[in-house]
Order: sequence, then structure tokens, then C-alpha cells
Amino acid sequence: MSQSPLAIKTDNVGRIYKKKAAKRVSRASSPDSSRQLVALDGVTLEVEKGELFGLLGPNGAGKTTLIKVLTTLLTPSFGSAEVLGYDVVREPKAIRERINMVSGGETSGYGILTVKENLWMFSQFYGVPTKEAHRRSDELLARLELTGMKDTRVSGLSTGERQRMNFCRGFITDPEVLFLDEPTLGLDVHIARVTREFTREWMRKNPERTVLLTTHYMAEADELCDRIAIIDKGRVLACDTPENLKRMLQAQPVFQIRAGGLSESGIDGIRSTTGVIGLTQEFDLETSHHSLNLILQEESVISDVVGAIGAAGGKLVGLEKHEPTLEDVFVKLVGRSLKEDVTE
Repeated sequence: MSQSPLAIKTDNVGRIYKKKAAKRVSRASSPDSSRQLVALDGVTLEVEKGELFGLLGPNGAGKTTLIKVLTTLLTPSFGSAEVLGYDVVREPKAIRERINMVSGGETSGYGILTVKENLWMFSQFYGVPTKEAHRRSDELLARLELTGMKDTRVSGLSTGERQRMNFCRGFITDPEVLFLDEPTLGLDVHIARVTREFTREWMRKNPERTVLLTTHYMAEADELCDRIAIIDKGRVLACDTPENLKRMLQAQPVFQIRAGGLSESGIDGIRSTTGVIGLTQEFDLETSHHSLNLILQEESVISDVVGAIGAAGGKLVGLEKHEPTLEDVFVKLVGRSLKEDVTE
């Protein structure tokens, strides 16, 4: 084991999948490049102990693949990765004893067992003493508002209740590094807030515990994370604190416009206006208005945008300038909103 003080360290990590060959392959087609899918393309990261570190990226960016490499479920095609100083390829057992993972939407657990029986079973895989396992289980179920369901078979749980049980399972072993892959997926607003509060409390009580979080919710990342890496197409585009990432756009004005009567082609015309760096949109069914968030090269471009709205047959309803958000940074770097993945 190396003497690295880091919780997580990756050095130029790559992961390449081989695609299945088509039944009929043209002799003229190029050989290997078309049969490979690059999920990770040279990812280098360092996560300190005690950090709550976020990974943001669109679907297919490589986030889950990276987590699978770090949790020893996949081996890297090239590069190296360590968790708590242990190499993911050479020392997987040492890593597994010290980590845990929660994935949104997963179906872990045995349906014939009750919620409390499942939690006890998972705790025993990690050697947690029975008395301590029951204490932790009771505390977690109370915090996640599942006490009333503790004697219910997992097969009888709703999707949200099962996800709450999975969340409890991640913490019951008190891991040194916890991987949370979309942990609030399928949870209502209240329970999602409870999970965020509990995660922060757990880290305050255990200053050297580390969490790596992926999420589709910008507010969640902004509220929780000490640092965030934005990843797309298997590469890290930026890595810094939420505040420093937002400062990347301070020289570029951000406007929000509400307009009626716009078609998709009209919005595309606004997007292609010279000086528009990024544009995301939402449609309000009640008012039939589009809400457009724009990142501009300079403030004077807003007059051209207003002109483009009129030329597209739209009507300006509201316009305001606002401070850059994490979503704005994401749009600038990736070229699309993270919300678009959620609705696809």
C-alpha cells in the first residue's frame, strides 16, 4: 500500500468497451475504432479525506463507469486508481472492506426478507457486531422515516421506500469512503432533503469519512459538495469548488428571458445569434411562455437576442440579468443542460 493521504486518486484512468461486431461487416470499414466505446478517457482526480466530492455530467459521460472502477467492479483499461492508498486492481479486497455504495434505482435486497432483516444481513457482510448493527439500523430507519416499515418485506415496498432502505444500507457499515450514485433518484422533495442533511451530519461526526456523489440535481450538488468535477465524454472539463466554478462566468453576463409565441425553430435562431454562448429553455404549460437562460459574450448582445425573438414571431414578456449558477457553468462546458437528461 502506498502512503498516499488521499481518499481517492486516479491517474490518467481510461476504460474502453469493445462493441459487438455486426453480423455483416464491410471489408472496406475501418477495423478497431468503430468497435470501441471510450467510456473514460484519461481521468485524473484527487479527493482528500473528509471531502464531499461531486461528479456532474450528462448521461453517458462516464460517471458510473468511474465509480465502478473505484469500487473495484471494473478494471481500468489504462491508467491507475487508488482508494485510501490501495490499488483498485492489485488490492480490491482491502478497498471493499472500507467502502460502500448506494445507487439510485437499484433493486438490491432480498424481497422475502424484511427491511430490518436486510439491513442486518448487509451489516454482517462487513462484520459489524450485531448489537451495533441493530443500533445503527434503528437510527437510520428513524431518520429516513422508515421505522413503521421495518417489519415489511422488501418485495412490498414502493420504489421510494426501497431507495430509502438502500440509502440506510450504504451507511450502516460506517464506511471510510461512500459512493452515492444518484442517491435521491425517486425520492420526494422532503425525503431528499432529509438524506442531504443526514449525509452532512454523518461527515461532521466522522471528519475523515469521504463521500463521492453523482447527481442530476444542480441544487443538491451546490448545497452539498466541497468540490465538483464536471465530466463529459469520459474527460474532466473542470474541477473546483462550486463558487470558483461560478466565477468562471463572471465576465460573461447571464440573462433570463420569458417570451411567448416561440417555436422550436425560433429558439434555434436565438441560439445561433452571434454572441450567444449558451442557451437552455423550459416551457410553462400554464402560461404558454418559454423561459430562456442565456450566457452571452457581452451585455450588448442582449439587444440582438431581443431582435431575434421579434424576428421569430415571439413576444418578450420579461427580462432580467442574474448571477451565474452551477447550471450556467455546466451549459457552457458541456453545451446542454443537465435537466435535458432527466426529461429524455
